[in-house]
Amino acid sequence: MKFAAYVVLLIGIYYSTYSWLIKKDWLREDYSYCYLIPLVVLYLIWEKKEDLAAEKAVPSWGGLLFLIPGIALFWVGELAGEFYSLYLSSWLFAVGILWMHMGRRKLKVIVFALFMALTMFPLPNFLNTKLTFGLKLISSQLGVNLLQLYGMSAYREGNVIDLGFTQLQVVDACSGLRYLFPLLIMGILLAYFYRAALWKRLLLILSTIPLMIVTNSLRIALIGIIYQYWGASVAEGFFHGFSGWLIFMFTLGVLLAEIRALRRIFPSPSESFFARPKSLRKQEYTAAATAEAVHWTAFFTPPHFLVAAALLVLTLGIYQTVDFREKIPDVRPLFSQFPLVVGTWEGTRQLMDQMFLTELDLTDYAMVDYRSANGRHVDFYVAYYESQRKGESIHSPETCLPGGGWIFREKGQAHIPLAGQGGQITVNRAVMEKSGVQQIAFFWFPGRGRILTDAWELKIYTFWDALTRQRTDGALVRVITAVYPNERIEEAEARLREFTGEIVPVLNGLISK
Repeated sequence: MKFAAYVVLLIGIYYSTYSWLIKKDWLREDYSYCYLIPLVVLYLIWEKKEDLAAEKAVPSWGGLLFLIPGIALFWVGELAGEFYSLYLSSWLFAVGILWMHMGRRKLKVIVFALFMALTMFPLPNFLNTKLTFGLKLISSQLGVNLLQLYGMSAYREGNVIDLGFTQLQVVDACSGLRYLFPLLIMGILLAYFYRAALWKRLLLILSTIPLMIVTNSLRIALIGIIYQYWGASVAEGFFHGFSGWLIFMFTLGVLLAEIRALRRIFPSPSESFFARPKSLRKQEYTAAATAEAVHWTAFFTPPHFLVAAALLVLTLGIYQTVDFREKIPDVRPLFSQFPLVVGTWEGTRQLMDQMFLTELDLTDYAMVDYRSANGRHVDFYVAYYESQRKGESIHSPETCLPGGGWIFREKGQAHIPLAGQGGQITVNRAVMEKSGVQQIAFFWFPGRGRILTDAWELKIYTFWDALTRQRTDGALVRVITAVYPNERIEEAEARLREFTGEIVPVLNGLISK
């Protein structure tokens, strides 16, 4: 009955969260493996059933160490629109409840299964990109090298491989390397069942990273070769899907061979692989001895249940009764009608491809190519989000621009004086290079009366404003100019500073405070 009460309360709190997880996040190709993780977790718990039954349950208040942070993360995720905080909150709730009723020693038996449950939650986009973007570029470059070794003409710019007769899009500009996490999880599971010295198990896990890079490079090269002989229908159709399974089977074979080599080169009599150890102790209590008398008062004991249930009821009650509905600004900035003349600059409006609009999921945007009186160009881009609640967030140029092949040579901040208003703003500054061409970029995040430069800072203020003002709207502004031939970087930057100083007052008149 206690279990049923917990289930009802947790469904009430996390129904919308897990609906998004199953219907949205798990449908993304990068995380389609997550459907299998609950089955893996159930198997890991089943494998420990004898040890779990043999350990006596000792209720503990230690579960509050998980329950209280779980409540805090729930409100952070709910108000700031960060799903990973909600996922982690649900995990903390579950572990806290188990600890309070089972105790630390009984929980320790299934601790690996509980940590494996975390792998079914997709990481936040910006964190996923930071972890995987460099590996993706290494993998695509190795794929190009293999194609060149085969004798094909191939050239890489960011995540695009130019084969002359076509271009291969390795992955979307803001995505990570698709097979990193499932292969890493496979390595962790093999290390768990490989009962050996710790260093051997760590080596097995770490080896999945270079294996993933190499296998994905082979996949890229094979797609390029197949594309040349059989065309897009085969390369992007059957082989694109089949190659994923091929990578897994090849990597699994290499990891199993690695385990065999470690056992041969560094033998140990205590080692075993995929052999279930005997129960830690004999069953101490029979079902009859441990059966408790069924009485209505048992529902309310021990007191740990009352405290945990009260916390869940309070959270659910506030969630359902207090009005946290977001207040969308009444007046949206009409960026589609952004002025084409700003000071001495004249612009030409540009349009974004639908595939990028779908990926970015923004409310409105403007892309304008401005030209000065002497013919120098500045590319202006602003994206507006009326909400940054669940599933909607600003994409930083720090991850998207390298996807186009641009390498950041310098990164820092710049202070820009505003034309006709006095004062200044602080923006991110980057000097980029691709194929010998240099560009300078400024970008920042205006919204709700602030100008921010850091993604973490953006998340914190989004949470705070959602809590205090019921608003999460915001924008990204990016301006870029090329360093023309026979022009110094300082001259190009001076041009960009002048343009930025003139465009900011126009933006301030559009973006709601």
